[in-house]
Amino acid sequence: MQLSSNLLSIKPSPPPPSPKPSLFKPIFCFPNSAESNSLQFETLQWSSICNQLSSFTSTSMASSTAQNATLPIGRTLHESQKLLDQTSAARLIDHPMDFSGINDLSEILALAASGQLLTIRELCTVRRTLRATRELFQKLNELASNDSHPQRYSPLLEILQNCDFQVGLERKIEFCIDCNLSVILDRASEDLEIIRSERKRNIEILDSLLKEVSSQIFQAGGIDRPLITKRRSRMCVGIRASHRYLLPDGIILNVSSSGATYFMEPKDAIDLNNMEVRLSNSEKAEERAILSLLASEIANSEREINYLLDKILEVDLAFARAAYAQWMNAVCPIFSLGNFEGCDYVEEDDDLAVNIDGMQHPLLLESCLEKIPKSVALRSRNAIESGNGNGAVAPKNISQGIPDFPVPVDFKIRHGTRVVVISGPNTGGKTASMKTLGLASLMSKAGMHLPAKNHPKLPWFDLILADIGDHQSLEQNLSTFSGHISRICQILEVASKQSLVLIDEIGSGTDPSEGVALSASILQYLKDHVNLAIVTTHYADLSRMKEKDTRFDNAAMEFSLETLQPTYRVLWGCTGDSNALSIAQSIGFDRNIIHCAQEWVEKLKPEQQQERRGMLYQSLQGERNRLKAQTERAASIHVEIMNIYYEIQAEAEDLDRREVDLMAKETQQVQQELEDAKSQIETVIEKFEKLLMVSGRDKLNSLIRESESAIASIVKAHTPAVKFPIKEADQASYTPQFGEQVLVKGLGGRLATVLESPADDETILVQYGKVKARVKKSGIRAIPSSAKNVIPSSSTHRQGQNLQNREYQGNLETELSYGPVVQTSKNTVDLRGMRVEEASIHLEMAINASRPYSVLFIIHGMGTGAIKELALEILRNHARVTNYEPENPMNYGCTIAYVK
Repeated sequence: MQLSSNLLSIKPSPPPPSPKPSLFKPIFCFPNSAESNSLQFETLQWSSICNQLSSFTSTSMASSTAQNATLPIGRTLHESQKLLDQTSAARLIDHPMDFSGINDLSEILALAASGQLLTIRELCTVRRTLRATRELFQKLNELASNDSHPQRYSPLLEILQNCDFQVGLERKIEFCIDCNLSVILDRASEDLEIIRSERKRNIEILDSLLKEVSSQIFQAGGIDRPLITKRRSRMCVGIRASHRYLLPDGIILNVSSSGATYFMEPKDAIDLNNMEVRLSNSEKAEERAILSLLASEIANSEREINYLLDKILEVDLAFARAAYAQWMNAVCPIFSLGNFEGCDYVEEDDDLAVNIDGMQHPLLLESCLEKIPKSVALRSRNAIESGNGNGAVAPKNISQGIPDFPVPVDFKIRHGTRVVVISGPNTGGKTASMKTLGLASLMSKAGMHLPAKNHPKLPWFDLILADIGDHQSLEQNLSTFSGHISRICQILEVASKQSLVLIDEIGSGTDPSEGVALSASILQYLKDHVNLAIVTTHYADLSRMKEKDTRFDNAAMEFSLETLQPTYRVLWGCTGDSNALSIAQSIGFDRNIIHCAQEWVEKLKPEQQQERRGMLYQSLQGERNRLKAQTERAASIHVEIMNIYYEIQAEAEDLDRREVDLMAKETQQVQQELEDAKSQIETVIEKFEKLLMVSGRDKLNSLIRESESAIASIVKAHTPAVKFPIKEADQASYTPQFGEQVLVKGLGGRLATVLESPADDETILVQYGKVKARVKKSGIRAIPSSAKNVIPSSSTHRQGQNLQNREYQGNLETELSYGPVVQTSKNTVDLRGMRVEEASIHLEMAINASRPYSVLFIIHGMGTGAIKELALEILRNHARVTNYEPENPMNYGCTIAYVK
């Protein structure tokens, strides 16, 4: 095969530089512990944040990445800052970018690399994707060049700056394939152009010859109308069996189901048909060679294309983060150890390492934002540009439009603080506040803006390690305390000087005195080995550690003593109380109970711990005795249930035995009735023979009628109803096979022969005499084995003879499968008056919507012949079309297609 010189002149672009390390990595890095990794994601609900972001992606690659929670996370401060710059740059663009033509090519590239042949559709997908990526880069360059500050778009342009867009490969595919019609063009190779030209000329000669022969047969009375068709991949004419002498040297290719029409190939058409077969095979071979060559080109560029798609994925995720930020009315965070390049903003308060105002939990914010109009939730480009150029400033009017739900949380942590102890009542918001800070750190590392106010500032953490919730596990034999302390142990093993540690209810689940001692020791360790640790607790002793070490700090959840309700706000530098007795008193507890509880508080001092242990032991002993009694009661109930079960099982076995006995008795009774009927029939026959000998041949007819009447009476007396009883359960699972005789309800319960297996629409083609009909599977009943002997042997013989005749007549599978070719409005598609592209779509839809083993009439008219050529090309290459009959002198402008 030789490609055209135009195609050979297209040179590929130079290869791209070596791909840079990917930003994709797991957030948490517990050594040899995949379970710990997944638990960290689940703890902070990072997958839910990623799922929110997936709604703003434009490509399937980015959507899958977000839904799988594998978003790019900065492994260094520089990488996270780079992701934030990309998000800020994407927010400057006030209209969405076009990603519609970009597809995931991973499967196509894998097929090409394995040496497999790619389809035309797959090649067009590659071309469309390469073209869309190139146009996306051109659009970004155009936006930057038309802006007064083009450097603001550089974070996005740098992603695609050194990519190879494979322009040469795109042009090669475009040169060889028409993606609108999904066909290989003649210019793809010189050999293909020559083959198609010769084939077209040969078809014209063959068609002219067959039209002339068919007209002569019609004029000689050999056919009702001129008929040109294709049988066994060869063009032929239809002729009556009685006039086959009109084609003395013709070859019979097929015979109609009735045997009245032969499909014959004239002698003069044999060489032309042979040429058509050879040229068709040559054309297909040449097309396969072209597809193979293009697949090889794609395989050679696999590395460059994958690199390009990775970069497009980064761009799509940047725009998704920007849209996500606008949806939340978010602002860009600032890392404490660095700032944006070229940013004029100067920190006013350098004393705070974490300074976040009005941070709202993104997952709790979702239900609120769904009710806010887009005009309020989305900020305009002018509002962003009025800030510092990086999207860090939110317009006041928009900020005021966001309601205070969820309650905004402020984070104010000084430089030098390593451990913050948060105390306060249950349901006061301690855990939610701690999760919000963890999510803020994760989102910042991933380049996401935060739903906060002003300029949120926080350090860059290499790891966010959280122990939140109850980690009790029966499979690992862990109690609540064991699971809690195991998680903390893992955290201490991997934490570094740049890590953020979040621990909820530290030291809980065990003896309070030991819990306080262990918790204090853990906090002493954390202050020397992590960047920041946030812990929540109900132990008042932990809040007093601030008095001895300035690296400790306290925070409390605000509690209103007037309403006795939490406000869900954090008071930094304060110590909170659980307020359990105050809450109980507000609910309405008896004053005596409250007074007794206050006395117990005094007793639960360290010197009273031994007495408390003794009381706790007695309580546990009583609980054990109670559980033991419940276990014995459960065992007794189990024994009673098993006795009832065995009794029912014995009754069921006796029912089975009685059913077998009853069936045997009924079978014996039926056999006895059959013997009686035979005996009565034999008596009638003997009487008939005796009377025949006496009366002679004169009364033969009357004797026959009397005997037949007597036998009919006997048969009627001993024969049940015509309908054979079939169990519904058996009928539901019954599937008739080809050639089997069945009872058809729609034919009055008569016998019919199955011509094909059930179709997808639960219909079956059957034949009753010379009538073929398609009936529902539910209207077909199987012939019971006991009744098959009633079927006359002559019918069976005649059916076998018919099957032999079909084999002798040739391959009639098409005729049996498709039935009579009758045109209706439902199996007709009219392409007249349409353009080529519109006609292609309508024809493809009609073929795909056709039922299996059906015919389709395509009306393309005469005209210029473009629609006709398009229809024939689609029919030749479509996977569902087994055969088609071109137009003929009696049916100009219409082609008949046979659908699988």
